[in-house]
Amino acid sequence: MSAKEKSGHAIVLGASIGGLLAARVLSESYAKVTIFDRDTLPTDGVTGRKGVPQGDHTHGLLARGRQVLEELFPDFAMDMATAGAVPIDVQGDVVWINDGQRLATAHTGLAGLGVTRNGLEAYVRRRVTALPGVQLLPRHEAVGLIANDDRTRVVGARVLPTGGDTELRLEADLVVDATGRGNRGPSWLAELGYDKPAEEHVDSRTVYISRAYRRTPGQLGFTGAVVSPSPELPIGGVVVPVEGDRWMLTLIGVGAGGALPSDPDAYAEFARRLPGNELYQLLSTCEPAGPPVRLRLPVSVRRRYEHLTRLPEGLISFADAVCSFNPAYGQGMTVAAAEAIVLRDSLRAGRDGLPKRFYAAASKVIDVPWDIAVGADLRYPEVEGVRTRKVDFLNGYVARLHRAAARHPEVGLAFLAVANLMSPPQRLFSPGVLARVLWSGRAGRTRTAPLAQPSPVSRVEPAG
Repeated sequence: MSAKEKSGHAIVLGASIGGLLAARVLSESYAKVTIFDRDTLPTDGVTGRKGVPQGDHTHGLLARGRQVLEELFPDFAMDMATAGAVPIDVQGDVVWINDGQRLATAHTGLAGLGVTRNGLEAYVRRRVTALPGVQLLPRHEAVGLIANDDRTRVVGARVLPTGGDTELRLEADLVVDATGRGNRGPSWLAELGYDKPAEEHVDSRTVYISRAYRRTPGQLGFTGAVVSPSPELPIGGVVVPVEGDRWMLTLIGVGAGGALPSDPDAYAEFARRLPGNELYQLLSTCEPAGPPVRLRLPVSVRRRYEHLTRLPEGLISFADAVCSFNPAYGQGMTVAAAEAIVLRDSLRAGRDGLPKRFYAAASKVIDVPWDIAVGADLRYPEVEGVRTRKVDFLNGYVARLHRAAARHPEVGLAFLAVANLMSPPQRLFSPGVLARVLWSGRAGRTRTAPLAQPSPVSRVEPAG
């Protein structure tokens, strides 16, 4: 859309990854886009901020997320690599251990990126604020909405400058609530006379400890590692290479059986309990590059806006304000990126009826990662939730799939393609994958004891 065809003003509440990506696509349709955030925003790519407590923990930019960001920001991957981020072949470069099974390694072209949350957000913020018509105002907190007389349309937002006592009332053609997990979107709807969306909650009782370590190229025999917790051993860890010649390592504990050590000197012994030796090797070899940071995020929440029959025009909730995920699965930033594409496509279809059209399409984007995360969380007996036959069947099937993936790289690729939101779940049941999963189930379970011997690297085509 040319500058002459753009019209109106869009307000984005929240300048985290989700809000920034929303602003990026809104800039294609609206002549003016104003972003507000209550935090003082750092000017570098290292410093975190209060509104993103998870910023100092390991983050995953899944393959679909990288693909979308490359589309929205040309030269994204090259720019990030120049800044020190590490391009990753998700299956060829990363050690994956799921349910005690080491996934067979293969070069696939399934491309991820090793980067810190703070570094990625700083880059996206620079690119978005350089766009014509986009303005970012930090230290302004969203306090409410402005509606027309019959409350059928939101026509603006009220914001309060930090340290001030006088609200600013700003008119807008569209308001996007991207204020994250703690958003007040449902309450704002209720104040306007609308129903709140139904909510689904899952508390995985997961705790994280993260720390950066100094990285020397070639020092260790791997590029990254993911050791997933399981009901049998509810501890795990993730290590990713990031900018600044650092490793970002996160230890994970689930429930009462997954207690994490409070003493950093005990991290290596904790990692020794994990299948595989990659995390132990790092902890006993590399020098810390910062203090440890502990995190226990609130429950995962999905708000079912797509089920509401009445919605005001001019208001959309976005990213974590719609669905916040268990960070252990690394889905949040990628889902926000995918939602940005949905928002762009919904706007191209017209502005009338935009909220309903957006929520209907966004729900389809959210379904797969939500089902993956919730299904995995519900494997733990202490996690409360409805365990349907579908959930039980899929969890049983995925456990067998992990056993098959230890022998067959094409099975591992199917799993990673779905987990990275590059393929639909049906790919896990394609004839070739299904046959190998069923055969591995007949062959019996093999434990991880011999895991220390990595599988040879082969090549598997990503399509299929």
